[in-house]
Amino acid sequence: MRTKKIVDILIIIILFIAISFSIYFFIQLRQIKSQPINKKDADSLISKVSRIYLTPDEVPTIATVSDPQILKSQSFFTLSEKGDKVLIFTRTGKAVLYRPSIDKIIEITPIKSNSLVY
Repeated sequence: MRTKKIVDILIIIILFIAISFSIYFFIQLRQIKSQPINKKDADSLISKVSRIYLTPDEVPTIATVSDPQILKSQSFFTLSEKGDKVLIFTRTGKAVLYRPSIDKIIEITPIKSNSLVY
């Protein structure tokens, strides 16, 4: 009887922790989705990259490297650091890894649709 009570309490605690984590990550995801890079920042970034690289005539998809350790298995990201920007030109099939802190392009690679995974 006592063991069943302990098991029930443990199950309740585990469920509470799982629900808490789910709520936390759901809130984090909503915050990320609600804070996309604004047009002014995107235009500024594209302008900086265009000064040092002849960018294709299209609006790129822009992403920020938040955890380079996860991406290290992909050769394009081996030199990436937190805060680096990735400009993906899908129509022309190019991806540019740019480091704003030193105003340098770190890597450029040809891409196929859906070949980069974040």
